[in-house]
Amino acid sequence: MRVLRLFAVFCFVFLLQTQVCCADPLSKVSKNRKILQALNLMNGTSAEWAKSAILGNNVSRRPVKVRFRNLAEISRNYANYDALGWQDGRQLFIFINKKHSSAPAEAIASLLSHEAVHQDKKNSLEEETYAWGYEADVWLQMKKKNPKLKNIKGGTYPLVDRLNILSRNFKNANYTTKKIRNMVYSNPGYQGLPLHSPGF
Repeated sequence: MRVLRLFAVFCFVFLLQTQVCCADPLSKVSKNRKILQALNLMNGTSAEWAKSAILGNNVSRRPVKVRFRNLAEISRNYANYDALGWQDGRQLFIFINKKHSSAPAEAIASLLSHEAVHQDKKNSLEEETYAWGYEADVWLQMKKKNPKLKNIKGGTYPLVDRLNILSRNFKNANYTTKKIRNMVYSNPGYQGLPLHSPGF
């Protein structure tokens, strides 16, 4: 009888742990605390669309796996990328350059918004233009929610420096991607990309 009672307690605890683990959809995306914080910061901003896409409302119908990673391990060509959208079969990944792991969670949220736009292996100049503009817009919203972000000195976080340049260009173009488009089209990393891709 005692063994049966212990077995019942074990089964109950196992079931409870399974439910707790699976109750949080973010646990399927990442285990990294900074990434989870960034995803939660998307609430109440235009980044909610990106969060929904990362949670599985995307072309793969699966949660996107998000990790910090040394991108040079994939290819030397990616060593200085800020992040990389990746597809392996039906599984989508977002790999954030490890050098950004100390950046504020709001900056990570902005970068994730950009990467959530890329949901297949086809990319284009117009898709990148949209993604950069979206990233800039989210960063402006994050700075409005947390005014302390405006006090970060240049050179402290490379990702924040990048986001400040993007958002300044977005704002100076009357909240359009006109100036960002010029940055994208002249970016050597995008040479050879077609003008359009599906949806853009």
